[in-house]
Amino acid sequence: MNNPKITPPSSSATATGLRESLKVGLRATLHTVLLSGLFAFSSFTSAQQNLKIGAINPYSGPMALYGTEVTRGYELAVEEINKKGGLLGKKVELIRGDASTPQQGIATVEQLANNDKVDLFMGTYISAISLTASDTAARYNKLYWETNAVAQNLIDRGLPNFIRSGPDSAAFSTTSVATIKYIVAPALKKEMKDLKIWIENEDSIYGSSIANSQKISLEALGAKVVVMSAHSAKSIDMNDSVLRAKQANPDVLLQTGYVPDGSLLLRTIRDQGVKPPAIVFVGTGDTKETLDALGADFMEGLLVVGYPKYDISEVYGPGSKAYLKAYRAKYNAEPLAPQSMAAYSGAMILFDVIKTAGSTDVDKVRAVAEKMDVPESTYPSGYGAKFNKLQNVRSNFTTAQWQAGKMVTVFPKEATPAGVVLKNLPRKQ
Repeated sequence: MNNPKITPPSSSATATGLRESLKVGLRATLHTVLLSGLFAFSSFTSAQQNLKIGAINPYSGPMALYGTEVTRGYELAVEEINKKGGLLGKKVELIRGDASTPQQGIATVEQLANNDKVDLFMGTYISAISLTASDTAARYNKLYWETNAVAQNLIDRGLPNFIRSGPDSAAFSTTSVATIKYIVAPALKKEMKDLKIWIENEDSIYGSSIANSQKISLEALGAKVVVMSAHSAKSIDMNDSVLRAKQANPDVLLQTGYVPDGSLLLRTIRDQGVKPPAIVFVGTGDTKETLDALGADFMEGLLVVGYPKYDISEVYGPGSKAYLKAYRAKYNAEPLAPQSMAAYSGAMILFDVIKTAGSTDVDKVRAVAEKMDVPESTYPSGYGAKFNKLQNVRSNFTTAQWQAGKMVTVFPKEATPAGVVLKNLPRKQ
């Protein structure tokens, strides 16, 4: 039997097959690379479609709790606007920028502008940080929309990129002086000219600007400022200030500061036996942290001038109850401080401006803001929107009082819930 003859392929056939095999492999490789590139490009393009907002706040250090609370207001506003389709056809993305010092504010803005390519900035819990952060944002020609920092010189600088939707320090001064005139003096059964006032403040641009304005206004009404004292927000001992005030025997302690120094001041006056008939805190004193530090009995009757609380009437702050409901649902907790609702209201004003401007361009946003004429009691904090030199003059503070371990709004009348009356004034402690 003959074995079949096997003919080896010619060298040319081998080469041809090899070339075809290589072609098929190359096409498959190119196809894979092309798909990978398309997916990568698609992801990149999708990311670029987000409208990015850098949220500048302290997320570390002693003020982190309240920087986070401000940002919660932003988060709820972003969540709401995204449900409605976002802004300018894009999903809004909030990027946190941690700044616990003014110097860190500079570095954080630079990072978010260069690395994260944010479209604009929004902030912040601390005025000194807002000062440096907004100045840095101006060098990148990026909008800095301020919702919570109140120092007057933030506006006085005239930065073209800086717009403030919330109240300024003058509003803190105005509301605190009005509180003394219309609530404290009648409760103490004294005329303004008979009141002795101790003004205490933390010594940054925030506290100093408010204290100086308070002194001018109170003296214009005839009140006697018997002590004017400043301290660092990082103070660990306030005995000197308290001992000086003790000798003056004031009717009213009027304090502006932050949570740690405010709580320290209250502990010190308690320990030193200083008992002013009225205590009015500005910008702080309304948190659970302070309540836990001093106890409900000591805090009873203490007045706090600050951002509108969640108990304000719906006539004054339409949507305030809905905001509280949304906060509870998202964070499974009660708000830590009223700054979050103020931040939410400020963010909603910003979104209205951007929608009208059709851009985040600084000049276009400015042009729209300068023409806004929205009445008060439009936004949940009771704000309207009318800008004078890029300061919203239709945003105000309210005054609340500690009553049985809770904060209750007592001024102005239109914001006060039905049935609320002053308690423990003059203070019995």
